[in-house]
Amino acid sequence: MSSTVTSTATSKGSTRFTAAAANYIDERTKIGVAVKEFGRKIFPDHWSFLLGEVALYSFIVILLSGTFLTLFFQASMVETHYTGPYVPMKGVEMSAAMASTLDISFSVRGGLLMRHVHHWAALLFVASIGLHMLRIFFTGAFRKPRELNWVIGFVLFVLAMAEGFTGYSLPDDVLSGNGLRIIDGIIKAIPVIGTYLSFFFFGGEFPGTAIVGRLYMLHIMVLPALVILFVALHLAFVVIHKHTQYPAAGRTQQNVQGYPVLPVYAAKAGGFFFIVFGVIMAISSFVGINPIWNYGPYDPSPVSAGTQPDWYIGFADGMLRLVPPGWETEWFGFTWSWNMLIPLAIIGVFLVLVAAYPFIEAWVTGDKREHHILDRPRNAPTRTAIGAAGVTFYAVMWAGASSDLMATHFQLAMEGVIHALQLLLIVGPIVAYQITKRICLGLQKKDRSIALHGYESGRIVRLPGGEYIEVHKPVSEYERWELVSYHDYKPLMLRPNADGKIPFGRRLRAGISRWFYQDRIVPPTQGELEQGSHEGH
Repeated sequence: MSSTVTSTATSKGSTRFTAAAANYIDERTKIGVAVKEFGRKIFPDHWSFLLGEVALYSFIVILLSGTFLTLFFQASMVETHYTGPYVPMKGVEMSAAMASTLDISFSVRGGLLMRHVHHWAALLFVASIGLHMLRIFFTGAFRKPRELNWVIGFVLFVLAMAEGFTGYSLPDDVLSGNGLRIIDGIIKAIPVIGTYLSFFFFGGEFPGTAIVGRLYMLHIMVLPALVILFVALHLAFVVIHKHTQYPAAGRTQQNVQGYPVLPVYAAKAGGFFFIVFGVIMAISSFVGINPIWNYGPYDPSPVSAGTQPDWYIGFADGMLRLVPPGWETEWFGFTWSWNMLIPLAIIGVFLVLVAAYPFIEAWVTGDKREHHILDRPRNAPTRTAIGAAGVTFYAVMWAGASSDLMATHFQLAMEGVIHALQLLLIVGPIVAYQITKRICLGLQKKDRSIALHGYESGRIVRLPGGEYIEVHKPVSEYERWELVSYHDYKPLMLRPNADGKIPFGRRLRAGISRWFYQDRIVPPTQGELEQGSHEGH
């Protein structure tokens, strides 16, 4: 009895202490107001919204595993000889960075597992951000007022790739050394200042003496801080602008349907974090990655077919391979290596267009309204086709990084593989654009027919006059709303200005608008829907 009274008193005391501490903090920070406002925010419940959460949770796993690895890694290029337990590498001369990575893999308890966790989480981080951006693009979630958040997400994607590249370049093995050698060649291809930039970046002539330390500083300090900053900005804008949602009956631009953050969504998010964490741990336990002991310390002599960068940076390597050789010019006493500068320019223009697309579409369409309801990709055929063309362009660049593997595995001529990919780089996006747009328009026609006449039931009825017709099953009001609830955008009208002239910029904008909207399916009007419903009955 006395123990029960004691435990009750202890419980009450801890409750009073917790309440007093919470009150003390709230009075000085007003954090309670923020928690209350955030806790009432509604988040829709759709599986595609989890892609962003996968990215966030992968980054948390990266931070946890990276903290562990930081305790044992030595970011130094001082030459040493390996003396660890891995017998095939005993006595081999290598850098301290390579030796410490081997020690983490074979001497530190759980070190190899943490290396796998860190690497797989980084791959999942980049992949989930990419898929999240594709979902946002194809559903039009980047439109006003979320244009800036699209740019923030794109910067996060670039930072994630930079974080991954600086990470797998740290062990100073053959694979990472080859990647850094490519970077050195790209920097040196810049006229006039390229040599000086390379000398500054590597701390001397390649491979220099300071590159691992500088990459380490970027990898564990600068880039993670920027990622955390942009993640916080991204989440803040999600809260400020409210969440987008898929079209459905009863949903409006202002009415978000879903679950509040506290307690429902927070509990679900916590459980989903452990699912992501568990999947990463399971993959890391059974699937090895980046076995640097098979490659050995960096040496330019063992470079051969089969060395591949991580998938997310492969598009840059592939673009370099797809440019025809020999494009060099001597100007003003300098060598202009167009076979390096042109790929950089193409990649740069591609990335700028991706980042600026929300503003480009808003300028073309003249749409200044706020959008909180997502588009079905078929209802924006030109945008969907542009996305398919961009994905195809990226995929061909990415495939170019594996041109040597395709040639060796399928016993093809290396020149034939390169020429085929060069052709696909130009023709592939055009074909993807046309096919995707035709598919979207065909799906719109099908939706229009279903909304007007209903589904085909397969039941044939003979009319009194002898005519045979198929009985259609009418759609419900909710299904019809989803099929026809999209806006019929039209090309911008070309009108003169106050001086009676039509400027070139206005002509250009009207021309692009016609191209953007010239092929469209007009959604049925209310009168057509009523007539179709009457005929169906």
